[in-house]
Amino acid sequence: MTSSQDRPHFFYTAPPGACPYLPSRTERKILVDLATPEANFLHSRLSHAGFRRSHTLAYAPICDGCSACIPIRLPVACFKPDRTQKRTIRRNADLTRSVIPPIATDEQYALFRRYLDSRHSDGEMAGMSMHDYRIMVEETPVDTRIVEFRAPDSTLMAASLIDVLEDGLSAVYSFYSTETPQRSLGSFAILSLLELTAQMKLPYLYLGYWVPGSPKMAYKERFQPAEILRNGAWQKLNPNQPPCIERPLPFPEGPLF
Repeated sequence: MTSSQDRPHFFYTAPPGACPYLPSRTERKILVDLATPEANFLHSRLSHAGFRRSHTLAYAPICDGCSACIPIRLPVACFKPDRTQKRTIRRNADLTRSVIPPIATDEQYALFRRYLDSRHSDGEMAGMSMHDYRIMVEETPVDTRIVEFRAPDSTLMAASLIDVLEDGLSAVYSFYSTETPQRSLGSFAILSLLELTAQMKLPYLYLGYWVPGSPKMAYKERFQPAEILRNGAWQKLNPNQPPCIERPLPFPEGPLF
């Protein structure tokens, strides 16, 4: 008898669209439907191959003539915060972290809305309503959770949507208060997720795509050591040596399962 993990999973391509990271470029994605009985298994394998999740789909870029989006992850056991990151941890020592089920709340959406209006008012997510936010959080076939960060007076300061993988945590999306820039809450969220990953005894924190040349994604290279996916293998990122950019394969190189 053939197990469900031996059944084929079909890949689809999305229509081309504007690149959200590099101006004047066109984006194209390959998609996989995760809404299957083995969703967590499939999601873990695809994440290891450089895919990301949005709602019930896993996706990866297959842009013509461009492979600027490079999968990046942090090996938790090797991470050591630098001087700036240590200050960020100290400045946010008063915040409490809680991991809760993926249920959207009005309080989360209010913070999410302020974050978008402040940082991404011209982005593709700028028009998201409470209904859209609820779908982003709750429409998931995998092990998804929300990490909330609260001030001593219980004010919600930041939140991260995460997926639990076989070999780590995947940071799907984070948003935070931009009214206290001295806290560096975006960086603190990643630092706290690194700690959470270690506490869960998982080896990696997946951060999505690092895009050299994109100011939006430059922050990811500040977390060292990091690993990037090149030619089908995870390799240590040398931030002082630009990675070789080659045209991506239309499908992940090597077996997924």
